[in-house]
Amino acid sequence: MTGTSRRTTTPKIDGQSLWNRLDALSKIGETSDGGVTRLALTEEDAQGRRLVEAWLAETGCEISHDAIGNTIAVLPGTEPDLPPVLLGSHVDSVANAGRFDGCLGVLGAVEVLRSVAAGTRPRRSLAAAVFTDEEGTRFGRDLLGSSVTCGLLEPAKALATADADGRTVEQELRRHDLLGTAPLLVGRPPHAYLETHVEQGPVLLRGKLPVAAVTGVIGTSWTRITLTGAAAHAGATPMDMRRDAGLAMATLRLRLHALTEDHPGLTVAVGAMDTHPGQVNVVPATATLTVDLRAPEETVLVKAESAIRPLAEKVARTHGCELTTCDQISRTAPAAFDPAMVDRVAERISAHGLPVRRLWSGAGHDAQQLTTICPTAMVFVRSQHDGISHSREEWSLPEDCALGVQLMAEVAVDLANE
Repeated sequence: MTGTSRRTTTPKIDGQSLWNRLDALSKIGETSDGGVTRLALTEEDAQGRRLVEAWLAETGCEISHDAIGNTIAVLPGTEPDLPPVLLGSHVDSVANAGRFDGCLGVLGAVEVLRSVAAGTRPRRSLAAAVFTDEEGTRFGRDLLGSSVTCGLLEPAKALATADADGRTVEQELRRHDLLGTAPLLVGRPPHAYLETHVEQGPVLLRGKLPVAAVTGVIGTSWTRITLTGAAAHAGATPMDMRRDAGLAMATLRLRLHALTEDHPGLTVAVGAMDTHPGQVNVVPATATLTVDLRAPEETVLVKAESAIRPLAEKVARTHGCELTTCDQISRTAPAAFDPAMVDRVAERISAHGLPVRRLWSGAGHDAQQLTTICPTAMVFVRSQHDGISHSREEWSLPEDCALGVQLMAEVAVDLANE
């Protein structure tokens, strides 16, 4: 794909309409302190999906669901048999999240399709996707919907995945009438994929820049570890006679964080920790923790992954415990975006009279899975409040959001007229 295309008149994005939709969607799953909780395939998530689908239906889109519940809305072009230009993201959230993560990309797609529907149709169809369970908070596997539709995860395995209460993805898709029969994207790849997203970091804010062209997405590896010791009385058992799984967990957490010293670019987070029996006067018998590894280079990620089990085994032995489980629960390789697509975004930024900044994403996105089936790019929008995200403090300015979606619209229409 080249970085040039036939010039056409691009619709103007209605920034106020975009902002109003962001506000309306944030009311679904709103928490008492102003955050948003829409865990994947809960009633709140389903309500959010239905609202977005209603807006897409107003544009004249043909709406369907595939075998993992992804919503695909197609606005037919003048040559509908051509592969479409796809825009999208997700509307599920982590607990007590903000209103922009994922939602800006989805509602930006709604605005692009609405604007195009009101004017002259391009050659190619434009499509919007709402991917199922991007966050992975409920079912423990991030990028679930985009992984399945891109052929990176077997549908049967994804459907059988269960949450902490034993409810499977398939059960929840059926409960919300989201399990469809539309073909997966891997069998009919789009012409290109674009996603607008808040940066979720402070780089653009510190650089006083409203937008950036994203060059790629960091790789992510999640592991769940269980350490087993022995429960004991907290007062009657001498310190040197304990098999304290909680202490082993605390030690392992420190050792895992130290991996960053020997692995350039690596980040480590121990995001969930739990002990059993969880009583104030009982030495923990078991401890479970999750490990989130991220790196922009595959070699760095692989090296860090290979260090986890030996490190956990050593720490367990030191504290008289055993390493019971050390299971990888999710993995996504680093993904570089198509250079020509990135150039297209950069050219549009420059055409708006703005300095061009190219950024590598430290957060995972559905876009990284789409790179395996079609040319892909992203537009980053500046995050406020020191780049805080996955928090009710997450915030972006209305004018920045509108600009990011406008850039996506311009690139999308150019692509759709190729």
